[in-house]
Amino acid sequence: QVQLVESGGGLVQAGGSLRLSCAASGSSFSIGAMAWYRQVPGKQRELVARIASTGSTDYADFVKGRFTISRDNAKNTVYLQMNSLKPEDTAVYYCNAAIKWGGVPFYRDYWGQGTQVIVSS
Repeated sequence: QVQLVESGGGLVQAGGSLRLSCAASGSSFSIGAMAWYRQVPGKQRELVARIASTGSTDYADFVKGRFTISRDNAKNTVYLQMNSLKPEDTAVYYCNAAIKWGGVPFYRDYWGQGTQVIVSS
């Protein structure tokens, strides 16, 4: 079984920084694209940033220039460095990964449990 475990959320003042981490654990799996999403109550989950296995990245317009996604393939971990945080960045942040595991010949979506980020004004 494969799991994604997130860490790094918390409370920060506006203008501050946080770094989220998400590590995949299990055995005999391979990871494709990894991403971070976020969700606030009453709204749909939205893409924040995505990184391909090649390292190419995409960002939502509302985080461009402030957030940086990266990955360490040796550690099966994806990171989200969040700088210049704003109160509107307050949300539960979810890690997502496309993982091939257990003899299944295609990638499936896996999600972390979510980590709360609160930005105070």
